[in-house]
Amino acid sequence: MGKHPLQNRVTPFSEIVAVQERGTFMGNRGNLHNAQKELTRRKWTTLRWITCVLEFKGRHREVMHPGYYTELFFLDEATAFAAGHRPCAECRRADYNRFMEFWREVYGESRRVRADDADAVLHAERMTEEKVQRRWAARLGDLPDGTFVATKDAAQRALLWHRAWLWEWSPGGYGEGPAVSRETEVEVLTPPSIVKILAAGYSPVVHSTADALERSRRGVPLARDRAADSHGSTGAGRSPHERLTRAVIDNRVEPR
Repeated sequence: MGKHPLQNRVTPFSEIVAVQERGTFMGNRGNLHNAQKELTRRKWTTLRWITCVLEFKGRHREVMHPGYYTELFFLDEATAFAAGHRPCAECRRADYNRFMEFWREVYGESRRVRADDADAVLHAERMTEEKVQRRWAARLGDLPDGTFVATKDAAQRALLWHRAWLWEWSPGGYGEGPAVSRETEVEVLTPPSIVKILAAGYSPVVHSTADALERSRRGVPLARDRAADSHGSTGAGRSPHERLTRAVIDNRVEPR
């Protein structure tokens, strides 16, 4: 019998679970474990929820070492974004700078954005007062690639919107998702500010299984969606970015 996996894998619902799969990114939200490498009741101990690379400058750490931050693992960057994590400013400096530059552009900031300010906004968007993931509603077709959603019919299935298809998340990769019209209103898991940054042009790293599935589907026409778009849709006449911004404001999660 092998060792039981540690409870340090993060789902798109921002839950921390114990599974065998390790993931392709690491991150943390502070020290959440005890001396027995078990999670405590703390959900976070810092607002600085970050996503890191698995290897950096040859550093080695004992996972869940007592007194240090809890190493968390994500299937891919899109999963980390859904859970409310942003790129680390040290080991992912180029991605961090790109993320913050898109943030400044999206919110019209004239000066460089401070990490603490962005983290405070993200925390208000990702968690409710009851310390559960905050979700918001949007039209599926208005969302950019890399956004995670759930449908009303399958609220416990995390679905990645990627290249005009929905892919169902699992700890080891993606599988076929449900056929859903672009007109469908969905519950968005990814925080609004991150969705805006994705819409502005930040392209998150997505696990290779999604691309493999997409290649197998290539050439299948989206006839239903083309018909819907040709006959008009909610928000017709506005760009996807404008419709997305309106959806964020309507759900009253627009950062101050």
